[in-house]
Amino acid sequence: MTGITRPKYPMPGFIRKAIVERGLMEIYLSRPEYQQNDYIGWITRAKRVKTQNKRLDQMLNELEAGNTYMNMAYRSNE
Repeated sequence: MTGITRPKYPMPGFIRKAIVERGLMEIYLSRPEYQQNDYIGWITRAKRVKTQNKRLDQMLNELEAGNTYMNMAYRSNE
């Protein structure tokens, strides 16, 4: 059985800008790569800008709180 690989999503400028403006880049980069990728894919797969913005806000709030990932409890290993 071979492992399933997920596509690697590049970070769009609007997401990078929002993370930087909120001062959360260090926190974002401290998350596991799969979480970073999941957030980007989840946000960019939304068809409507309104939905993208809602998802972006959720990601930023979760990063800021530090204890949530995609509405699930998250505990950093640090």
